[in-house]
Amino acid sequence: MAESGSMISGVAERYALSLFELAQESDSVPQVEQDLGRFEALLEGSDDLQRLIRSPVFSADEQLRALAAVLDKAKIGGLTGNFLRVVAKNRRLFAVPQMIRAFRRIAAEARGEVAAEVASAHALTAAQERELKAVLKEVAGKDVAVKLTVDPSLLGGLVVKLGSRQIDTSLKTKLNSLKLALKEVG
Repeated sequence: MAESGSMISGVAERYALSLFELAQESDSVPQVEQDLGRFEALLEGSDDLQRLIRSPVFSADEQLRALAAVLDKAKIGGLTGNFLRVVAKNRRLFAVPQMIRAFRRIAAEARGEVAAEVASAHALTAAQERELKAVLKEVAGKDVAVKLTVDPSLLGGLVVKLGSRQIDTSLKTKLNSLKLALKEVG
């Protein structure tokens, strides 16, 4: 199974790098990042769309037609829309979430930043977000592009992914650790 994951990440890296190079040539990296973010939000909000990109049951033509309808309705066109259509034609939609993450990382590196993903139990205030970015900048030693998500299942605290490091201070993880420790004692 680990081999499959590395295969997907290899595919995602190659596609993301190609998209980044095309976006750089056309001076549209910020627009592509924004469009990918909008598509990612659609994906996260729709079980049907997730099923479409993951299921091998759908043919490439069916995936392409459905994806084209979603992209047209969301007004995601240009380079990003064409890219996602090519991905569908090549039967690589299953790797789109990893492609989006890889594109963000490549774009951040090109700007001299490091990308970080932060999940919190509730939305952070502007002051908390500024403080988090300052701490992450100090840890990373360079500017940090932060993607914030809200995951109520964390109960409290944060899960921060910065490069290959993950820092999990969530209450959910602490409670699970306590639960395991109590099982060992009892």
